[in-house]
Amino acid sequence: MSTTRNTDVRTEEENEENDTAARDASELGAAGAQLSTAPVEKAVPGSFGGSRAPGAAGWLAWTGRETVGWARWFWRQLTSMRVALILLFLLSLGAIPGSLIPQSGTDETKVADFQQRHTTLGPIYEKLGLFHVYSSVWFSAIYILLFISLVGCIVPRTWQFVGQLRGRPPGAPKRLTRLPAYTTWRTEAEPEQVRAAALTLLKKRRFRAHAAGDAVAAEKGYFREVGNLAFHLALIVMLIAFAWGQLFKSEGNKLIVEGDGFANTLTQYDDFKSGNLFSTDDLDPFSFTLDKFIGTYEKTGPNRGTPRVYKAEVTYREGADGKEQKTSVEVNDPLAIGGSKVHLVSHGYAPVVTIRDGKGDVVLSQPVALLPLDSNATSSGAIKVLDGYRNAKGEKEQLGFNAFFVPTFAGAGQGQMLSQFPALDFPVLALSAYHGDLGVDSGLPQSVYQLDKTNMKEFKDSKGNLLKQRLLPGETMKLPNGAGSITFEKDIKEWAGFQVTRQPASGWALGGAFTAIFGLAASLFVQRRRVWVRATTGPDGVTVVEMAGLGRSESVKVPEELGNLASLLYDVAPGAPDAPDPHTDSGTDPGTDTKASPTSTSTSTSTPSEPHAVSAAEGADKK
Repeated sequence: MSTTRNTDVRTEEENEENDTAARDASELGAAGAQLSTAPVEKAVPGSFGGSRAPGAAGWLAWTGRETVGWARWFWRQLTSMRVALILLFLLSLGAIPGSLIPQSGTDETKVADFQQRHTTLGPIYEKLGLFHVYSSVWFSAIYILLFISLVGCIVPRTWQFVGQLRGRPPGAPKRLTRLPAYTTWRTEAEPEQVRAAALTLLKKRRFRAHAAGDAVAAEKGYFREVGNLAFHLALIVMLIAFAWGQLFKSEGNKLIVEGDGFANTLTQYDDFKSGNLFSTDDLDPFSFTLDKFIGTYEKTGPNRGTPRVYKAEVTYREGADGKEQKTSVEVNDPLAIGGSKVHLVSHGYAPVVTIRDGKGDVVLSQPVALLPLDSNATSSGAIKVLDGYRNAKGEKEQLGFNAFFVPTFAGAGQGQMLSQFPALDFPVLALSAYHGDLGVDSGLPQSVYQLDKTNMKEFKDSKGNLLKQRLLPGETMKLPNGAGSITFEKDIKEWAGFQVTRQPASGWALGGAFTAIFGLAASLFVQRRRVWVRATTGPDGVTVVEMAGLGRSESVKVPEELGNLASLLYDVAPGAPDAPDPHTDSGTDPGTDTKASPTSTSTSTSTPSEPHAVSAAEGADKK
């Protein structure tokens, strides 16, 4: 029995709370509505088409209603903030494989190596598009759905917010005591004077205020919704900017030896990548020459070998007829020409070698760029003679040399060769010689830094071993049997690696990022709230002032702000003395002021105290 009684009591309390909530909502009316532009969640019926009429016409009508209903339901779900956040999370989650797994658009070599080492995962990753995540179907689907979701969410909210800005704050509800923050007092000032003073005060505090009947309605904090809309608009701008940048981007690398130049044409690049909609007409017309590379390094201390000066002196020209200009390109200071940027990304050495055939004729004399292997510029590469060489018998052949270079030699007497400093303090060039067919005429691409020895024969020394020798600048290695020679010249050049990038819409993406940050901050820290001031004549002819405030969410700032406003208005319309109670003996001292103490608080119109805003719960307790 007790259990049944307790259940009945709880049911009655719940019904009473529901009735109270419904009554509060009806009493607040428009005053509590539209404090934000968030879309209203609507209940979805089980069948959009309702009952189906008999016959083909009824079936067609029912099918049409069902299709339209489900389409509207799907659109409401897609444009809801919940789904937008889920899509944003999926987009971030989908970008993780693009950072951990080698991408074909970035490094084909690493992708091929991964597939070779992982024979099981490689085909699976390929089918899932994990080697080209950002251009895969599933990533593009998430990207497009997020874009549609944001657009479908932000456009109606923007128009709704514009309508709110063009309108006026809603009038005061019938019972201000129902609002979260409320205060009241009696005053001898006329109601019109109180309302005029309240209107002036609220406008001075940057409220949008107007007189509505016997009350003044005011609203503030629109910047919260402005920030919210700006955040979502910024996300759309960023999505468009990233998509535009990926479709029209271009990125190419070029290694240039001192004294050589570069023109921004497709054939000049060592390697080049671009977006799907990129055209060669998008390349900015310019050219430049590497005059000199300047690099100095720390010689002592824990940072020994760290670059102090690391820059490339270049002479560039915009367009075909542009004026030559000189500048320096540094690691974090690229050269900007039109929409392109020229970045300095690498550096190395290019020893100058001279190769002669058996007759002493020069068949090759040029600097050969070698690739650094460590921070001390230990470098390796290949030297190839493709045409013009004849051996001692007068037969045409090709020469190849494996080259190993150190700018500061170390390891003497230890059977090894390494560099102990990146500057040219003690340069040494080690060579091993081959002759035969380099395989360049087969039509298959090969690296200029590696020697294909499949069809090559070793030059032998007097002991029958591979001919190899370490050379100092100015020294020469003789090839056996009068096959010629190779000289390491004293002039050692340096090379610089440049990356020319073109990333359209990057400025829009940056602006969108900053706008999103500031918009999010505004939506989090600014509160939208409303204040009403009602001044009416009481039954005893004394003016009754009521003030109430309502915020979008529960916050202590609303009662505090209402209390400050009430204190300022109280100075203009101070409290009136209490009406004497005829049933009480008036033994009050004639010299005693009957006005309330400035520190007293109340939610009742019968106490002429200085106002202090209280919450609805506090008011209920006092009642």
